[in-house]
Amino acid sequence: MGDVLAGFHAAWEFESDSVLIRFERGIRTPKLFQALGERRIPLEAIAAVTLTPGKRGTVVLHAVPRPGADPLMDAAAGQLKEGSDPYRLVLPAERQTLAEYYLDELRGRLVDEGDVRPDRYLVAPPEAPLQFKAYDGKASFDGASVSFRWFWTGASSAKWKAGDKTFPVADLSGVEWRSPELFEGHLRLLHREAADEQPGQADQDPAAVVFGLGYGPVHESLPFAASVLAAVRSTSPAPSSAGPLRAGSASVVRRDPADIAERIRHLGELHQAGLVTDAEFATKKTELLAEL
Repeated sequence: MGDVLAGFHAAWEFESDSVLIRFERGIRTPKLFQALGERRIPLEAIAAVTLTPGKRGTVVLHAVPRPGADPLMDAAAGQLKEGSDPYRLVLPAERQTLAEYYLDELRGRLVDEGDVRPDRYLVAPPEAPLQFKAYDGKASFDGASVSFRWFWTGASSAKWKAGDKTFPVADLSGVEWRSPELFEGHLRLLHREAADEQPGQADQDPAAVVFGLGYGPVHESLPFAASVLAAVRSTSPAPSSAGPLRAGSASVVRRDPADIAERIRHLGELHQAGLVTDAEFATKKTELLAEL
């Protein structure tokens, strides 16, 4: 095709075997898009394409990625808001006819792969080295290992006792990313051999960093998680074990009173910022106090 369709925050360039998405860097462009810059999406990574009415006189061209094709979307695990979905191109309604043309063109080039998960990521991950500041530490990834360096102002006593940590990618089985826009957001590394033995609370797990107000924003922590996840999958001994895994539930353990107080303080910050409702604040505070 070789043509370009420009939307409000991105432009899609249609090529014979892929779609090149170039994101704008304007002040109104979501920060995640600005961080990504541009992404080449092979057509084999797209499961479907839709065109639907948007808000306030717009239409939305949406390419739906295949599960297991893009490490960014695997890591996000459905937690991205619509406005931060890099596969949505928002267009003025007057371009609907043009969008319909590209919709038909794309659909005609897609190959039905069914529910078969690709044996490798088809979309390139964000490149290492990457780093970001979480609430309780600094996370760094050099392409071969992930390092956590704890902050004395935020890290729990359990993490201080464990000391700063470095995790070779070869020892990991996956990554768990919980959006900082949700309550108790965190990034957790899952051990290949002992994932079931990791603490249930991210603030007590030396293999996890927790997010807070202004710490671990989506545009920094999600590309980080995607890059680590892609590295883990590339070293995985079996393709079926690749992908974002979920930590198993863990039994509640008694915690240091100082940790409880710090967690309640953090919860209070979220409450004051309007990110946690009165009911959520009261419920979670009761749960924390019950762990003393």
